[in-house]
Amino acid sequence: MIVNCAAYENGMRRDGDLALDDASEAARGDGAFVWLGVLEPSAEEFESIAREFDLHELAVEDAVKAHQHPKVELYGDTLFVVVKTAHYVDSEEVIEVGELMLFVNPSFIVTVRHGDGGLSAVRARIERRPDLLRRGPGMALYAILDHVVDGYEEAAQGVDVDIQQVERQVFSDERDNPVERIYKLEREVLDFYAAVAPLLGAVDEIARGHFEVVPDDLREYFRDVRDHLRRVSRRIDGFRDLLGSALHANLTQVSVRQNEDMRKISAWVAIIAVPTMVAGIYGMNFDHMPELHWRFGYPAVLLLILVICTVLYRRFKRAGWL
Repeated sequence: MIVNCAAYENGMRRDGDLALDDASEAARGDGAFVWLGVLEPSAEEFESIAREFDLHELAVEDAVKAHQHPKVELYGDTLFVVVKTAHYVDSEEVIEVGELMLFVNPSFIVTVRHGDGGLSAVRARIERRPDLLRRGPGMALYAILDHVVDGYEEAAQGVDVDIQQVERQVFSDERDNPVERIYKLEREVLDFYAAVAPLLGAVDEIARGHFEVVPDDLREYFRDVRDHLRRVSRRIDGFRDLLGSALHANLTQVSVRQNEDMRKISAWVAIIAVPTMVAGIYGMNFDHMPELHWRFGYPAVLLLILVICTVLYRRFKRAGWL
């Protein structure tokens, strides 16, 4: 359940492993805090963590059950932040959405992860910057949010590539119908938007300095995250418009192709109707019919059918029906 637990003092990680029972003690003192990472805990497993850090029961319930919308809530002096992670699987054209719950306090930060979205790279990167890390858990919160938003941009790039492929497929000369792929991408983009858009308000609230756990000198970092998040959100809005246009264009293409098929069918039916009509007339077996006993009557009728069919074919070809 516990992925990583470490104490930091003046921007440097203390040597040795930190036991959960010693976490609150290790966070005492100026410039010291604890960073605890947890993966998909059960209620019983998380109970000891909640007790050690005195976490609010409502926030604990949300962290254990997951399936929360992105939000920011304040419980005493502990900030509770919910964010969604996103990873685009290009082979399946799906966006895997995970969930992060962050408890941020001046003396600790607890991250609870559900699904995809490991933070080991974030921890390693910020540990190489003691000048940033000594600013406390607020800077760790920034590093996590920045990592999550970078993941949004990577996922958006993957979606963008597939939408371009769909557009080329819609306007290609091939007769395949990508409507199922378009609907699938639309559903993924809607899920993506539901993960990204609510976070914009939460990050904006942090950037405006509504919480003491984020010092004033860190606001510019969160404003940068907010700007990146806005750019991603606008890009996702564009995806929805592009997919809607692609679906409309695809339906138009299908209609045009159906009309072309109907014209071709109608043209061939008209051509085939000529020998069918002649054969039907001469098949009535009347005694008195034109050229019935003429020696060249049969080849003459065949020649007449051929001439009429050729003329019709050339007319339909010139009109673009064939």
